[in-house]
Amino acid sequence: MQTKILLDEGEMPKRWYNVQADLPTPMDPPLHPATGKPAVPDDLRHIFPMELIRQEMSTERYIDIPDEVREILTLWRPSPLYRARRLEKALKTPAKIYFKWEGVSPPGSHKPNTAIPQAYYNREAGVERLATETGAGQWGSSLAFATGLFDMECTVYMVRSSYDQKPYRKSMMQVYGAECIPSPSQKTRSGQAILARDPDTPGSLGIAISEAVEDAAAHENTNYALGSVLNHVCLHQTIIGQEAQQQLAMEDAYPDVVIGCVGGGTNFAGLSFPFAGDKMTGKHPDTDIIAVEPAACPTLTKGLYAYDFGDVAGLTPLLRMFTLGHDFVPPAIHAGGLRYHGMAPLVSRLVRDGVARPVAYRQNEVFDAAVTFARTEGIIVAPEAAHAVKAAIDEALRCRETNEAKVILFNNSGHGNFDFSSYEAYFAGKLVDYEYPADLIKESLARLPATG
Repeated sequence: MQTKILLDEGEMPKRWYNVQADLPTPMDPPLHPATGKPAVPDDLRHIFPMELIRQEMSTERYIDIPDEVREILTLWRPSPLYRARRLEKALKTPAKIYFKWEGVSPPGSHKPNTAIPQAYYNREAGVERLATETGAGQWGSSLAFATGLFDMECTVYMVRSSYDQKPYRKSMMQVYGAECIPSPSQKTRSGQAILARDPDTPGSLGIAISEAVEDAAAHENTNYALGSVLNHVCLHQTIIGQEAQQQLAMEDAYPDVVIGCVGGGTNFAGLSFPFAGDKMTGKHPDTDIIAVEPAACPTLTKGLYAYDFGDVAGLTPLLRMFTLGHDFVPPAIHAGGLRYHGMAPLVSRLVRDGVARPVAYRQNEVFDAAVTFARTEGIIVAPEAAHAVKAAIDEALRCRETNEAKVILFNNSGHGNFDFSSYEAYFAGKLVDYEYPADLIKESLARLPATG
């Protein structure tokens, strides 16, 4: 009757798992934004340290975690794996539901798993300041936490809709020593251009990325740090799935279903990639891997698999991924961390190849699931993580109908302690079940860059 399955600190993984090693064919290369030719390491040196560029392009199956990084990760890792017995009972399902609880980190989400190594590698390269973007604030809080530990400066461009909805995330960044700026802002040319066109824009991650990249490129002592999408960010998050594999082995279990929410894709990647590796290499070929997104920003379910910029201004390399178009601005839904036009190329590749499958949900059904979870398991989850909760509940209810005792695993990627304005809107009946119109998606996709 174990509820929490725990690992000792010494059992924390010593290496990150690189899913690129197990892909049947190599990834398509990123393209230089000006020439359209495959990017080379020197093209990225003005915003990233060389070690992160190496990890971005590596196809080694495992990459060692530096001892100093592992030591800091022990502040909250290994994170617990929970058996959601009370939820199972409430659903009257024969399924076994497990969740990896990443809300135990100091900033309250999975994001420090990559913030710590990114700050470490930048400090080792002599960088004094990092610039970044954040959607719901979890990434900005995490990078602020990390740079504080390494005595670095940090500037965070926070998507305006989330900046207004979640003021305490801004306060957390300030406590850790970072500067938090609503995006778009007047501090950058890209921000000024957006505001000139639409002074009332809610902002987007694509806009905030443009501002942060421009900031980093304009200051010699500054690099850019990204909390999602890129290969090295997915890599750092795989500590989640590797721990989960060890913990489930202690239960003599292996998941039939693996679930994570997706915005840029890395909390999903962190849990699912080690299991996707098992699936692709034939160890567990039948695992159902589900990526859950909001219907208001349906990148995987309605986007196009194509080369696109990661930002609005076209400053980043072109990445081959599922995209809604780089100038797509989704509505100001409450799952701010999932409001991104593109998807991690590695996640996109697994979906395109049929290793993972996407589903999309509307806001109210997601919050319904979050409330059910809180009233059974006691944890109030972030709106982003609630998407994974919703999918887990749906899968468990299917098991009730079929009388299958499947093992369901999902990533509970962060707490909702700063999201009560969202829950207040839900209880007041003010959440809008917005589905982005197909004609507007088509219009945005028509403006994808030509790649020859």
